[in-house]
Amino acid sequence: MAEREKILELKNVVYSFHTYGGIVKAVRDVSFDLYQGEILGIVGESGCGKSVTAQCIMRLNPEPPGFFSSGEIFFKGQDICKMTHEQLMQIRGTEIGFIFQDPMTSLNPTMRVGDQIEEVFIHDKSMTKAMKKERALDIMAKVGISDAEKRYHQYPHELSGGMKQRVMIAMALVSKPSMIICDEPTTSLDVTIEAQILELLLQLRKEMGTSIIMITHDLGVIAKLCDRVLVMYGGKIVERGMAEEVFYETAHPYTQGLMNSIAGLETEKDEVLTPIEGTPPDLFSPPVGCPFAARCEYAMEVCHKYPPQETDLSEQHMTFCWLQHENAPKVDLTKKKTKKKGEQA
Repeated sequence: MAEREKILELKNVVYSFHTYGGIVKAVRDVSFDLYQGEILGIVGESGCGKSVTAQCIMRLNPEPPGFFSSGEIFFKGQDICKMTHEQLMQIRGTEIGFIFQDPMTSLNPTMRVGDQIEEVFIHDKSMTKAMKKERALDIMAKVGISDAEKRYHQYPHELSGGMKQRVMIAMALVSKPSMIICDEPTTSLDVTIEAQILELLLQLRKEMGTSIIMITHDLGVIAKLCDRVLVMYGGKIVERGMAEEVFYETAHPYTQGLMNSIAGLETEKDEVLTPIEGTPPDLFSPPVGCPFAARCEYAMEVCHKYPPQETDLSEQHMTFCWLQHENAPKVDLTKKKTKKKGEQA
């Protein structure tokens, strides 16, 4: 990991929104790195701040009402937070690609597929129309779009959901960016198409060396795809590590809750999944202590009063949890809780 080039670095990013009800503190002191050729997963339930964090990287959140309270975002050594609109336009789509969650609403229904894929080259005077088309057809073939010449001239409504998502991936990759951000790109797809899309992303990483940030609430996607994982809750990172460490050496109760709420290959037919009780914190007025304390069965008095400090468990694995303190009771967070149908909780 240390030998690879670091292409992205977030340092203590705090991002909020002005609303009629007050200020929503959506991202709270988030820091992480991304390396060349790495696939980094960001996982958490809806409202945890993962999508806002991803859009901060490309400054896609509307400003105003959004604004940076503090922090820095470096992409290849350049501070994105200090870039002008013109500078941002030079890296959006060319250096950094973005695959949005729903291709049904992200594609322009009035433009042909080929024109949308080529749009990233609109300001490139060195490319002729024929060169742009050749590049578009090439990337369409690479992402598995059959009969690319025909699809090139079609409108989005003429394509299936899976094919639309492939078009979105083609749009993100046509300029051969160093990094792409995928915001839940398989949410609206059936499991067969999802598997194909994930395999495609792995293949493109291998062939092109592209770094990928995968935003998802699906731990299954994380397990199939990612090298490292960030677990977010209440606008904060609560656990970070190599995928194997997060899955098999779980160190935060929220991560354990996510693991217990999904079915695995070993899940028995009559086994009941365990949901995380309660609701996420109010980000108009975030809790002063651990953001997960109100929903955590292991919460202690200190959890409600003071924010937990970072605990390093290995070179890559860290967590923010008071249970890791030397004076805390010993709890095995790697043990999956099971309950049969009809049993009391």
